[in-house]
Amino acid sequence: MCKQVMVGMSGGVDSAVSALLLKEQGYAPTGANCRFFDNDDAFISDKTCCSLEDADDARSVAYRLGIPFYVFNFTEDFRRDVIARFVDAYVRGETPNPCIACNRYLKFDKLLRRALELDMDYVATGHYARVEYDAGSGRRLLKKGVDETKDQSYVLYCLNQFQLSHTLFPLGTYRKSEVREIAAAHGFVNAKKHESQDICFVPDGDYASFIEKHLGRTFPCGDFVTRDGRVLGTHRGIIRYTVGQRRGLGLALPAPLYVCEKDVEHNRVVLCPNEGLYATTLTARDVNLIATDAITAPLRVKAKVRYKQPEQWATAEQIGPDRLRVTFDEPQRAFAKGQAVVLYDGDVVVGGGTIE
Repeated sequence: MCKQVMVGMSGGVDSAVSALLLKEQGYAPTGANCRFFDNDDAFISDKTCCSLEDADDARSVAYRLGIPFYVFNFTEDFRRDVIARFVDAYVRGETPNPCIACNRYLKFDKLLRRALELDMDYVATGHYARVEYDAGSGRRLLKKGVDETKDQSYVLYCLNQFQLSHTLFPLGTYRKSEVREIAAAHGFVNAKKHESQDICFVPDGDYASFIEKHLGRTFPCGDFVTRDGRVLGTHRGIIRYTVGQRRGLGLALPAPLYVCEKDVEHNRVVLCPNEGLYATTLTARDVNLIATDAITAPLRVKAKVRYKQPEQWATAEQIGPDRLRVTFDEPQRAFAKGQAVVLYDGDVVVGGGTIE
């Protein structure tokens, strides 16, 4: 009897081709579109995934493939586990990555549990990554996708062994150009569809306005200051700034300065020259290790602190049950609290955590 797979179908070309490949490989796929928003949520645009049009595109592909198709209402879960966490992190002065939270709490938790409740064997998505079983360690390993320009392992570092044992990534060995060619050859409506580029619930990039609307309150003005406390001017609310930012400060300065810290307690935004943004060591919390149970000795790895950043050589040490210290060989620019640091051994994801 063929294995049953629930395929998360967002309406994009990647998940559509994933469903096709699984069917061709002898699995029995069922399409599942996750509804994360109410119909009247006005912040959805054509630059994001998760719109009603996307759901229709997913349904069209499922019909063309002759596979069952469901829509699951996860609006409350998304509001609680993604949007609320995003807002709370910004209020704490952090810069969160909601795509990681969506994978952790929705796609590979809520959707996976729904699949298992329906007696399915796996959940699958259109992520460019690979899962392989390592007989030597007895662990499932998360590996980079073959297409380095599309590799999404960074936003999947939070997956655990149980989740990986029930997850398939059909596109892990494909390049994006090949995926589009496959979709076009099969007449999929989304073969030439644009890439989703923005955070789905803040498509205009105005995080501050979204947060204030969500909370029903505004954030007060405060001081721009240097690291030694010299006041440089007035900011427009601390949630409007991110570490590393230079543009949009509204200050007339004799030389460029950048946001290097957000002092939430005193409602101050700290500025420094570009060279002041560089550091070699960070600590991380909420650690998830995939390739090993624990890091018992200093471990040479490559690491990155942003999705698009090239990996850099570093040494990782576990300094507590749920904390890491990562020391880079060369100073790195603008560590941002709330972002993820992800560790690699070649193409294997060792694990990662949230920069604190």
